[in-house]
Amino acid sequence: MKGFEKAPPRQAFSKIFWSWFGALLGIYAIAILNAKIDIERFDTLFLVGSFGASAVLIFAAPQADFSQPRNFLGGHVLSALVGITVYKFLHLDIEILSAIAVSLSIVVMHLTRTLHPPGGATALVAIVGSAQTHELGYLFAFYPILLDSFVMFGIALIINNLSHNPKRHYPRYWI
Repeated sequence: MKGFEKAPPRQAFSKIFWSWFGALLGIYAIAILNAKIDIERFDTLFLVGSFGASAVLIFAAPQADFSQPRNFLGGHVLSALVGITVYKFLHLDIEILSAIAVSLSIVVMHLTRTLHPPGGATALVAIVGSAQTHELGYLFAFYPILLDSFVMFGIALIINNLSHNPKRHYPRYWI
């Protein structure tokens, strides 16, 4: 329990800059998308919280397996589909629905080799989301989840490859 290694050193300022810049543009883009789509003023349908965690992965750790396109895109969409299915077909208390959706999304991501930790949060949003989220049903997995994913993914492709550091180049692999 006490650990055997020292914490790694702080990253270089250039890596910190690119991480900041990518996350800024990625989250801003989906926030603008949220503002431009005709939805309730206070509903943040397109600002799904799990994309904050995804921004950390795809911009601050673009070489990680969890950050690769297969994981990022597949993890979010499959987890959203799991969450929606659990919400639609199991009529249980929200506490157990939440646990079932997150745990099943982990199983599905493992089985499909699309493990993306923020996907668990996406499954949870499908359970605890707004009435508008629930009204969308399976469309939620594609609009906003897949659309947000493509917006952030496109920005990650550009920002991570602007760096001259080959360790930032993204992706490492596609499938």
